[in-house]
Amino acid sequence: MSERTESTGGFHDPVLAREVMEFLSPSGDGVYLDGTVGGGGHSAILLEECASCEVIAVDRDPDALEAAKGSLASFGARVRFIQARFDEALHSADLSEPLAGVLLDLGVSSHQLDSDRRGFAFRVGVDLDMRMDGTGAGEPTAAEVLNSESEEVLARIFHEYGEEPRSRRLARRVVERRAATPLRTSDDLVAVLYKTLGRAPKAKEKARIFQALRIAVNQELTSLERGLTEFREMMAPDARIVVISYHSLEDRLVKNAFRDWSRSCVCPPGMPLCTCRGAPLGKVLTKKAVRPSDVEVRRNPRSRSARLRAWRKG
Repeated sequence: MSERTESTGGFHDPVLAREVMEFLSPSGDGVYLDGTVGGGGHSAILLEECASCEVIAVDRDPDALEAAKGSLASFGARVRFIQARFDEALHSADLSEPLAGVLLDLGVSSHQLDSDRRGFAFRVGVDLDMRMDGTGAGEPTAAEVLNSESEEVLARIFHEYGEEPRSRRLARRVVERRAATPLRTSDDLVAVLYKTLGRAPKAKEKARIFQALRIAVNQELTSLERGLTEFREMMAPDARIVVISYHSLEDRLVKNAFRDWSRSCVCPPGMPLCTCRGAPLGKVLTKKAVRPSDVEVRRNPRSRSARLRAWRKG
């Protein structure tokens, strides 16, 4: 299960903090967007390194935003807080200038994983919720997805978001189970997975199914794809975007976006003449994903799956 960790108010020790600042390279008096502020760890470092810049601190989780308000209080008016999904944040940000940089630290925080009421973990007796905003306005819970979606949709969720090889069989078992008794807790889903496999599921097998549901509930990949494009369009020339992802689906989406933006031609193969933009939009700054050092992983084991990629606008 993808996860990020924060010590601030139970949120996180900012992952790859030194590398984030190296690639983001904050300076001047520009405005930076932290689209997943969490407990405010990365933003605090950014504001300390760049004495006159400002940060728009965004998070869809109201608990995270409250923690960030506390940890970033000393920076006063240099921080603006917005509770929203990061791909929707710019609609209410009221920007008066292009962004000087963007940071996205994706995944689930330790605070969210460790809170039973949020329903992200597969601990015994935990309700299947998984809504990142904590209120779920307009969003179904994981239990509601399991109990209402068709077998075909569930199979696609398990296959595309969890890369589950037995996705069709698992979806069939879910539909059979809910016909008798609706799924409500983590135990219910693990029991269906047990029946599908014919044995007790391993931790990694449970993790990828819970991850798949979380992605579906929160529309994470759709938000990421839409957000990346919006941020690129709102960035100033030479501004950087830094993204930390925690599973291959996110990382692949970011890698492909940065690669395509850095190509001079994106016309379909076989076109006799270039009819697209004809020039790259910017440059990839990371030839391959940057990973945490062994020292950081020993200090913060939950950082082990982090992958950082960065891009500079032309």
